[in-house]
Amino acid sequence: MRFIMAIMVHSVAKTVGSLVAQPTAMVTTLLYYSGQLPRNLNMDRFVQHELVEPDNFLFHFLINFLRCVW
Repeated sequence: MRFIMAIMVHSVAKTVGSLVAQPTAMVTTLLYYSGQLPRNLNMDRFVQHELVEPDNFLFHFLINFLRCVW
């Protein structure tokens, strides 16, 4: 149980830290990977591909949530 909690806390900290440090890049990357951002070269320069890491579970959850809802 502690292991799962540690993984989730790390994921939340990474996502919130990215949101505070680079809010535009975070939102643009989230919209890009969820398919809500039109493919535009001007918008693509804001996308940070390193935010989509396999261990960032909260970010992947948000991407999949936006894919389902929107």
